[in-house]
Amino acid sequence: MWVFGYGSLIWHPGFPVAERRIARLTGWHRSFCMRSIHHRGTEEAPGLVLALDRAEGAVCDGVAFRVSPGAEEHTLAELRERELVSSAYLETRLPVTAGDEVLECLAYVIDPDHVQYCGGLPLEEQAQIIAQATGGRGPNRDYLWNTAAHLAELGLADPDLEWLSARVRQLTAALP
Repeated sequence: MWVFGYGSLIWHPGFPVAERRIARLTGWHRSFCMRSIHHRGTEEAPGLVLALDRAEGAVCDGVAFRVSPGAEEHTLAELRERELVSSAYLETRLPVTAGDEVLECLAYVIDPDHVQYCGGLPLEEQAQIIAQATGGRGPNRDYLWNTAAHLAELGLADPDLEWLSARVRQLTAALP
């Protein structure tokens, strides 16, 4: 069983991993397009979390994780509890390219018809939200910074996340 990580799964998979591979998913992009009302925000003050948003010609570089043999059933249950908490994600299987091999990976993509979907927000608006939101798993900014740092460690460029990281650092430095 393979799982595609593009956000927090990269730095916190939460399941036993037998193998990791840098992988590319085509037709989708990593985007702060989901309002977070549980993990990185609240219903009163939603944060933003990453999701795979479908887009013509887009690509998303991330990590394909092979679940340790024997842990597939438990991993699937844990991922569903973590990722499907508000039904804004859709569980699907998508082909990703890892080197010269195509792997079918479990992936969680945004439901563009869900009330939490907010694709197309300007980067400045995203930064303003992320700088201030906090949810059950902590400040929204930590989620951004951890994801951006781990992408950089892997050599995976994401200009939007890099810009957001720098801008949110500016905004939070100015907070009382």
